Amino acid sequence: MHSMRWKVDAIQGRAIQCRSIQARISQNRSTDFFLLKGIVAMKRIVQKGASGIVWRLLCFCALILQSSLLLGDSSATAHYLANEGVMVVHGDTKVVFDPLFNNDYGRYQLLPENMKQALYSGEAPYNDIDAVFVSHSHQDHFSPLDMLKLMRLRQGIVLYAPAQAVDELKASAPDDAIFKRVTGLQLAYGDKPVVYKANDLIIEAVYIPHSGWPERMLDVQNIAFRITLQNSTTVLHLGDADTKDAHYEGDAEYWNEREIDMAFPPYWYFSSKNGQHVLENRLRPGHAVGIHVPTAMPAKVQDRPEDFRDRDLFTTPGEIRVIDKH
Repeated sequence: MHSMRWKVDAIQGRAIQCRSIQARISQNRSTDFFLLKGIVAMKRIVQKGASGIVWRLLCFCALILQSSLLLGDSSATAHYLANEGVMVVHGDTKVVFDPLFNNDYGRYQLLPENMKQALYSGEAPYNDIDAVFVSHSHQDHFSPLDMLKLMRLRQGIVLYAPAQAVDELKASAPDDAIFKRVTGLQLAYGDKPVVYKANDLIIEAVYIPHSGWPERMLDVQNIAFRITLQNSTTVLHLGDADTKDAHYEGDAEYWNEREIDMAFPPYWYFSSKNGQHVLENRLRPGHAVGIHVPTAMPAKVQDRPEDFRDRDLFTTPGEIRVIDKH
């Protein structure tokens, strides 16, 4: 890394340094849009003429930010899309969960159009995606037409989805060549987990009933995917899994055999005694980030219902979390 000259009193020098920092961060594929906005805000402060002490503090913070982002190239990150859509990146391996859907039911976060187009085109950071996973075929998780378009445009992607979702795809294009890259999971309640290995991925899937069991949603194939990237980072995406411990205790050995670095449970796991029990005693992830969060959830932590004030939630498209080894 080339050396950077620090000028305390020269406004022009400060502006050049800010542009240099911004350029370096812009080149990082894992950088969040909101972090870039922060650098732009710093640049505005410089242009207005920050004091020497303020400028030194700003530069110090920027270097810490830059270093953490550069280190992030060799670590794992989780990138929030919308609702239960999450992309996980480890090195040059990328997987995406529940990315494309069109119904927010008037209460959930829709995928911003610019992010959807970036998925279609392969624009960074959504370039070089290896696999897409669909938890279930509800309209706030899965759009067959949008998924068909993605699979046609991005021919390096493989898809794993419940048989119900694959049937919806085939209803739209029964003879399409994409189905050579599609794996349908025909799992039912009580079935043992299944395992696939491909493209530096260990793909494990188990049927967990949709929330509301046993009173409703009994016909929905909800799949919990446990994915290990590059034989290192393991994440768990639960879809709309019901919180009852009975769904997990029968596969206790399965849940114990691999440590989960980060889990993505639906947010109601945090407000349910059953859900908290499952997280703490069955899944035991290194960290959990709630998904499927309604847009009505207050942005300020102190304004949220008490059950969610000390919990991590994905609420804003583009958010990033660093995944630490458990």
